[in-house]
Amino acid sequence: MEWSDDALVLGSRRLGESGLVFDVLSREHGRQSALVYGAGSASRKIRPQAGDGVSVVWRGRLAQSLGHFSLFELVRPRAALAMQSGLGLTGLNALLDMAREAVPEGPSLPGVHDGANVVLDALGDPDLWPALYIRWEAGLLEALGYGLDLGQCALTGSSEDLAFVSPKSGRAASRSAAAPFADKLLALPGFLLDSGAPMEVNDLADGFALTGYFLERRVFDPLGKSLPESRTRAIVKLCLR
Repeated sequence: MEWSDDALVLGSRRLGESGLVFDVLSREHGRQSALVYGAGSASRKIRPQAGDGVSVVWRGRLAQSLGHFSLFELVRPRAALAMQSGLGLTGLNALLDMAREAVPEGPSLPGVHDGANVVLDALGDPDLWPALYIRWEAGLLEALGYGLDLGQCALTGSSEDLAFVSPKSGRAASRSAAAPFADKLLALPGFLLDSGAPMEVNDLADGFALTGYFLERRVFDPLGKSLPESRTRAIVKLCLR
């Protein structure tokens, strides 16, 4: 079997003396792992790093087997640029760990792949990428079948002044309709409804809390996992800067 695709490098591990097994998130073939012969050799000058975009050709006997990448070409170098910024590197690690732990192996999730590239390409702008990252997590939830319903108030049907999300249903609620029990709901930051909305003081913290709540309970808990520590470190750095 053989296929070619664009992919994002999530990480790698050594196999044998000179081989590396790369874990990638490909656009049309989902998360995949495959061997690159000689990638671990000291003589190899170009070795894609976690966060880099690559073009790959996968070959193997069976779709379920560990194949190898006969072509593994660097096309979007990012790792070195992210390492120049502490916040950028924090974002890089959080996204890669989230993708590696939450995305199942195999299913095609092109929106998750494309959204990840948007976030990673923005890592040089600390005022931009955190909101993009939270929107990516919301997209990840949707791609996995746990999307939030933020289109209208679950109580009134109105799309005006949406400010909360039910932790049970994942549906939005307006500020006025939810007022009697607002303390039991999750805050809904405006930038998740309108990418052009101004960022308020607590919006990032509220956004991370919202997507993190549903990721933890609907994705990670059933797998017996916890949210990545790198995500927690990112929240601390961003909200305390």
